[in-house]
Amino acid sequence: MMNPDKLRLSPPDPAQYTPRQKEVHDVILASPRGRVVGPLALWLNRPELANAATALGTYLRYENSLGPRLSELAIITTARCWDAEFEWFAHKPLAIKAGLDPAVADAIRDRRDPAFTDAEEEAVYRFAREAFTSPRKQVSDATYRRTLEVLGQDRLVDLVALIGYYSFVSVTLNSFNVMPEDGEPLELQD
Repeated sequence: MMNPDKLRLSPPDPAQYTPRQKEVHDVILASPRGRVVGPLALWLNRPELANAATALGTYLRYENSLGPRLSELAIITTARCWDAEFEWFAHKPLAIKAGLDPAVADAIRDRRDPAFTDAEEEAVYRFAREAFTSPRKQVSDATYRRTLEVLGQDRLVDLVALIGYYSFVSVTLNSFNVMPEDGEPLELQD
């Protein structure tokens, strides 16, 4: 899913993998992702990084206490805050498939506050957005308390970890110019 002509860093060539790269590649393939694309492919240049990131990413994406709908909402909110086109391209359909209203995704894309009917969705969005856009990059006490009240402590901890991890993903994608394949629409250009 990457246009190799525009990448600043290419994934290692599978035919040239070191034994450790091959081992980590196989671990990623065996994970719920089932494929090695995007940042994971790039991180294979540093197989220990790819291995550690895969373990954390597997927990945060597939095993956290938020569930798919809220997780994907947090991921696309993070992608938009970082303007990470590849992340948006990869996760917007997953968010909608998980039950997020497409109008919510469109509002996030357009930098408008979505009209939420679900308190948990609103809490996830407001917390993530405020964490990235407040002048100090810190949520207010009121937002923290509201999110804690709506999600509970365990889910709040997972939310913070999730948006932190997907910030790492977004910085990787943006730094190495990972974009959707040619012909795929870019939705975050504003």
